[in-house]
Order: sequence, then structure tokens, then C-alpha cells
Amino acid sequence: MKHLEIKVEKRTDLGKKATKRLRNEGNVPCVLYGTELKENLHFFAHELKFRDLIYTHKSYIVDLDIAGETYHAMLKDVNFHPVTDKILHCDFLQVTDKKPVTIDIPVAVTGGIAKGVKEGGRLVISKRYLKAKGNLNDLPDEIIINPENLGIGQSIKVKDLDMPNMEILDLPGSVVASVKTLRAAAVVEVAEGEEGEETEGAEGAAGEGDKEEGKEENKE
Repeated sequence: MKHLEIKVEKRTDLGKKATKRLRNEGNVPCVLYGTELKENLHFFAHELKFRDLIYTHKSYIVDLDIAGETYHAMLKDVNFHPVTDKILHCDFLQVTDKKPVTIDIPVAVTGGIAKGVKEGGRLVISKRYLKAKGNLNDLPDEIIINPENLGIGQSIKVKDLDMPNMEILDLPGSVVASVKTLRAAAVVEVAEGEEGEETEGAEGAAGEGDKEEGKEENKE
């Protein structure tokens, strides 16, 4: 899995006034926690440094440079302002090579146009991410599927994926991609659109994840 390095500043003042001042300066207060840490580490960085991490469908292992020491981490939670959508707070979980980690890995579509699409159907991507568990060095950047041989009414399910050295935690029978008639695809799009599912043509790709609303200052 790809790594993304972010250099940050350690926080010494955790009060509400200090937090407000940081945000007014365009910074984002954050916390790193983990079982191997003696205590949670509080830090901050300018919001622009988190752009490539948050506003993407990709997943990264984050290399946090805190006061010259590097910590490998995963982004676990992001809080946004409910009105301005500015980043209010980020939670990170320390990860190591010593034990497996669980992370959402994006699904990527490759190959040519699905057989069923050529016959007048439509390719429906039902899973934009799959939850996987494995060691850091074994986790891929993307879970690649090739729907080229799918006819109308056929699908690729989690149990059909061959992912060595890792475990996919989604239900084995969960549909990742399928080819439906245009009428059926339209019904799926309307019925499931509010759940964040994505309906694509043959060359579709995964979209961006959802955002959460802001939380209170007690995390600072």
C-alpha cells in the first residue's frame, strides 16, 4: 500500500482557545492513538497538507513526522464543519508491521467493455470499497476487478475475488459489480443512490467517500 508523508507540529496547548486559534490560522488539530503509545499524541498541520489524504478515493498509510519522529498511521475519522465543510479534526490510529490492520481498500475496474454492456446492459459497481485485513506490506493500493466476461444478469461477488495474504471482511455473497438491463440498472440507481452506491458505464471508476459532520471540542 502506498505511503503518504505529512510533516506536522506537536501541540503543547490543548485548551479550547488554542484550538480555536489553530483553526483560525487554517490549521487542523489532530490526535494519534494506539496501543503501543504511552499516551495519545496531539498535533496539528495546515489543512492543505491533508488534501491528498482526504479528498481522494485512494487509501494510504500515513507517515506522520512529529517532532522528527515518524509514526505509521491510518486515518480513522475526519470531522467537518456542518456549514462550511472545513476540516475540524482528524483522528489517526498508529499501525505497525507486528500485527494485521483493517482498512477500506478502493475497488478499481480494469479490462475492456463487459460482454453484457455490448448486449445493451449496464455495468453497476455496487462496492466502491472493500474492508480488508492483513499486514501492511501485503495490502494492495486497490482491489482490481475485471468485468469483461460478465453477461447480462451476471455478477462478481466477494467470494469470487482471489486476494492472497489478506482477508476481505465483507460478506462472501456481497455483489461487487454486475451487469443489469438498463431498466433494472435504473431501478437500482434510484433505490440505492442514497446509500452511496455508484452506477457506471463500462469504463466507470470508484468515486469519493462520504463526509461526516463536525464533533465537539472534547477530542482536543
